[in-house]
Amino acid sequence: MELKATSLGKHLAQHPYNRVRLLRAGVEVSGEKHEYLIPFNQLLAIKCKRGLVWGELEFSLPDDKVVRLHGTEWQETQRFYHHLSHAWQLWSDEMSLVAADVLESLVEKLHTFEQQDKWLKRSDVADWHSVITEAFSSLPLPVARLEEFDNCRDAALFCLRWLESGDAQRQQRNASWTEKMLEQYADFFNRVETSPLNASQARAVVNGEDSLLVLAGAGSGKTSVLVARAGWLLMRRQAAPEQILLLAFGHQAAGEMNDRIRKRLDAEGIEARTFHSLALNIISQGSNKSPTISRLETDSAERHKLLIAVWRQQCSEKKAHANGWRQWLQDELAWSPGEGEFWQDDRLAKKLAGRLERWLGLIRMHGGAQAEMIASAPEAIRDVFSKRVKLMAPLVKAWKSALKEEGAIDFSGLIHLAVNILDKGRFISPWKHILVDEFQDISPQRAALLAALRRQNKQTSLFAVGDDWQAIYRFSGAEMTLTTAFHHHFGEGDRCFLDTTYRFNDRIGDIANRFIQRNPHQLKKPLNSLSKGGKRAVSLLPEGQLEALLDKMSGYAAPDERILILARYHYLRPQLLDKAKTRWPKLKIDFTSIHASKGQQADYVILLGLRADKEGFPAEARESVIEQALLPQPEAFPDAEERRLAYVALTRARQQVWLLYEKENPSVFVEEFRELGVPVLRKP
Repeated sequence: MELKATSLGKHLAQHPYNRVRLLRAGVEVSGEKHEYLIPFNQLLAIKCKRGLVWGELEFSLPDDKVVRLHGTEWQETQRFYHHLSHAWQLWSDEMSLVAADVLESLVEKLHTFEQQDKWLKRSDVADWHSVITEAFSSLPLPVARLEEFDNCRDAALFCLRWLESGDAQRQQRNASWTEKMLEQYADFFNRVETSPLNASQARAVVNGEDSLLVLAGAGSGKTSVLVARAGWLLMRRQAAPEQILLLAFGHQAAGEMNDRIRKRLDAEGIEARTFHSLALNIISQGSNKSPTISRLETDSAERHKLLIAVWRQQCSEKKAHANGWRQWLQDELAWSPGEGEFWQDDRLAKKLAGRLERWLGLIRMHGGAQAEMIASAPEAIRDVFSKRVKLMAPLVKAWKSALKEEGAIDFSGLIHLAVNILDKGRFISPWKHILVDEFQDISPQRAALLAALRRQNKQTSLFAVGDDWQAIYRFSGAEMTLTTAFHHHFGEGDRCFLDTTYRFNDRIGDIANRFIQRNPHQLKKPLNSLSKGGKRAVSLLPEGQLEALLDKMSGYAAPDERILILARYHYLRPQLLDKAKTRWPKLKIDFTSIHASKGQQADYVILLGLRADKEGFPAEARESVIEQALLPQPEAFPDAEERRLAYVALTRARQQVWLLYEKENPSVFVEEFRELGVPVLRKP
């Protein structure tokens, strides 16, 4: 059957199509120069319209395409339209039977997928998107028409929900499954740690994404969640003990984690490691070498002794080196080395030792040749950086010589070598699940080791717990963006929050949380306290009142209650603590730097040094050119890391914090704390 435009209609319409012919399962629309074949399996709708005189047929196609035929005689147009519609509908009804079978099979598989007794991951949904899309492409009917047919409608809508809003479907289903798990395994969550896990902790434990970051404030049970996660994987038989790798950032933290595992999990074969012991294991199994870690890496006194000895030798033997170091100390650290042999000043050497090891560590971590390192520095500081690197060169050379003489390797070399072995495929990773504690302290080098492990085994999941509010190790190479942009670096996944702290009271929590979140770049997260604190749970006190404060505390602090005194550097330890054992024999007083206090807690905390000078808090910005060149760019917000350092200090305390400031030259933080409602006391 065929329909043509009239001669006059053809002339007036001036349209490329003036004829339509019905085929076995489609129509052919054509003109003098154009021809368009429309099979029924691409046809979405047919419309018949009447103009002033002539008729018009309109064929709707996918992607909003429309083909029109103008200028046909109206009666003929109607007749052709009814005949075509009938033929199209008969074909469609027949094809709907085929489509219904395909859709029913797909729905059955999707129901099975939904009802699996496991967490549905983003990658699972992505795979199912491909399955649904492929199934739809195999249908004889356009997807847009499926709702027209009773035998296809419900199944099509169900599949389309997964295709168009799959992530929302996944979240809804996972929320339901999680609640079921929390109820079904309530006994596990109650006994896996010394205290029952709360709801946010338990939800983090059961989350099965390939990449999961658990963000948690101080004292909220991050390590408990990590241990419980290992227990969950074992109990649910998602992994054997030897397939779980737990990583901590120090031997003490790894030891504490292993103690928890032994006490809480009835499993052999799980052992928490440091990144360096992991690298050592990879090297020993993936090569003929069996390296040992240099004693210089584990003995800070020996390390400082070597660096200061080489530094003094260079200054004493080479006048240019001595002048170069004098200028460095004056320009960048604002120190006054004095005239003559300033390098023999023991106090100056003690202060410098920590910085020498920091600069050496950054140079070693970079791992490149000196020329390459200088070339990669920002142009604005390249000349000065070149001078600094050349001054450090004898220390780097002495360090390498000491390693060679010892037949050992340092931490930076260890991780570089381990990554190289993994990339060459000389070590086969046995781990299906990697669990990392204190993730905010990760450096690009350690991140490269994790990435190399996951490249080798694509199925390896990463479960990390951390707190960007406690990221205070930028000076040693830690890069906070690895946490704040976690999924950019480690793949799509989820982010969970632990919302309860078990350490400090609500007053300390309120002050600490509002103080840290003045920096808009810090991730927002809830942190509720279980205990109430009085208005003076955080107080500002003049620095000269430390002795009076300890006197007063001796009257009420119990012998087992710890008092932690914190300062920026170890050498800022107050002299009056020398007499503490006899002056206040019943007080349990400890002193440490704020950085070293990470992971510790005490009943009372006294923070020293809220004054405006280079050793104050916050310290005046005195970042070395070496640090500027080799560390990530600092955040734009003023004193961002210093603010996190203050947060760490505040949140070590269970009951009370005193912030000791210098009245004549107070820190800028003093005014901020006043604005937050911290009372200013004249005396304790």
